[in-house]
Amino acid sequence: MRFAPPNPLRIADRASGLNALSVRSYNERLVLSLLLQNEGISRMEIGERTGLSAQTVSVIVRSLVQEGLVAKGEAQRGRVGPPTIPLSLNPEGAYAVGIGFSYRWIDIVLIDFVGTVRFHARLPLPALREADAPLLAAVRDAIAVLPAAQQARVAGIGLALPQDVEAGESLADGSLAESGALQGRIEQSVGLPVFLQNDVTATAGAESMFGVAKTLDDYLFFFLGARLRGRLVLNHQIYYGNSEVSFDTGLLRLEAALAAAGRLDGSLWDGDRDWPDGGAAFDAWRRQCRDRLRQSIEGLTQFIELKTVVLASYAPARICQGICDDLTSVLPGVRAVASGIGTSAKAVGAASLPFSSRFMVQ
Repeated sequence: MRFAPPNPLRIADRASGLNALSVRSYNERLVLSLLLQNEGISRMEIGERTGLSAQTVSVIVRSLVQEGLVAKGEAQRGRVGPPTIPLSLNPEGAYAVGIGFSYRWIDIVLIDFVGTVRFHARLPLPALREADAPLLAAVRDAIAVLPAAQQARVAGIGLALPQDVEAGESLADGSLAESGALQGRIEQSVGLPVFLQNDVTATAGAESMFGVAKTLDDYLFFFLGARLRGRLVLNHQIYYGNSEVSFDTGLLRLEAALAAAGRLDGSLWDGDRDWPDGGAAFDAWRRQCRDRLRQSIEGLTQFIELKTVVLASYAPARICQGICDDLTSVLPGVRAVASGIGTSAKAVGAASLPFSSRFMVQ
């Protein structure tokens, strides 16, 4: 099957208002995964792509429609035989909350079943270091934007765990034990299961689910945060080595260069604001990003043929696209594209975890 998301570090196995999502059958997950990747396909197409019998597909689709997870489109006439009814995921069929950490901020989002952000809040990191209350309040605010009847359709909360230089700033001590304690406190306070995953891995998974990599089998994913980190995606599986590898060609280096040049204005970590002209310091940093990415790609393509690179970042979309254009200019055989899930990508990645864990093929 086309979609194979990363496994969370721990899956909270409990039922919710969505008919015991954590124990869905493999065939149900297969159909939902296919609909995630292919909007508006028919029962016949589902059978052809999954190998399921027509009767099995009909039973599964009927159940998913009754549960509100799948929606029927307008009947398409004009062909021989009965009209074809296109099927898609129902955006309001399920929701999830995601918590993502940057070097300076915490992003909290609520997404619907097709990845559209319905709520976004941003807290300064001291809000978490000093107390959980602001974070828990933001999570409750995210859920509260839904009508009361829809709140039971929140599948869970995703927590994207930071590593490397960002970990010590975003969690109390950057340790897995602390993140597990935070998970427990959120579950106890909000009453929903919390799913854990490495932040870059979760973001790469969300890119496959909702972003520009939705139709890609193989690609190289990079996240440009405080440092530059990457993941290799082959046949929809996300790979990274036994140790976390990162490069210091990130926003921390740019921040230092801009400060030294007297051009730092405070907008660097705020993805909702565009960046002013950074002058020669910015141009030099952009070349460093291009060269670091090129070296990584050239080293890997000695062994694996890759044609696409996806770059996500806190940086504004035009900055990401500029770096991608630079990279394409020095690697003509590689297509570099900016992420399609926005500057709060880690939070969206976190929010994708309940969906991938409870609905999709693992």
